[in-house]
Amino acid sequence: MLIYFQFRSVITTTLVFSTIFVCWAGGLVFIWLYGQPWFLHATVLGVDLRALFQVHPVNMSIAIWVGFLALFGIASDDAVVICTYMDQRFGKVRPTTVAAVRDATVYAGKRRIRACLMTTATTVLALLPVLTSTGRGADIMVPMSLPSFGGMAIELVTLFMAPVLYCWVREKRLSAQS
Repeated sequence: MLIYFQFRSVITTTLVFSTIFVCWAGGLVFIWLYGQPWFLHATVLGVDLRALFQVHPVNMSIAIWVGFLALFGIASDDAVVICTYMDQRFGKVRPTTVAAVRDATVYAGKRRIRACLMTTATTVLALLPVLTSTGRGADIMVPMSLPSFGGMAIELVTLFMAPVLYCWVREKRLSAQS
């Protein structure tokens, strides 16, 4: 509801949620990878990566679902940042041709990509110590961080998906007006 109140558009709200589902898929894929015997089966500088990251099959638990909730918040923030600036840009420029819609989309995407990349990078880097932890609470924190790490790795796709879908919707609106 809050995202809808922000944009006052069902289409933009749906666009934001479509990026969240892609991130959730990334989290699920990463959990699946953690259970595969070939995943991270390598050594770097004499360190076994499977041992470092404690790679083993992980059961779907409450900790995993809490990780998905955290991923929901982070992924929605990036889509909201991009779509908010798209709304502002399209409100200022008011394009009347398909080429102008695409130019406004590229301009807005370039202006907000750095902020979203920084959010993604800081999240992924902050989760690395959690994924390598072995102390007290690691049995809960590692599964909790798996969906967020995997989802944020895939979130790079959604940084391009949100502007492309937004542009497509604006192009459809433009062609319906003609």
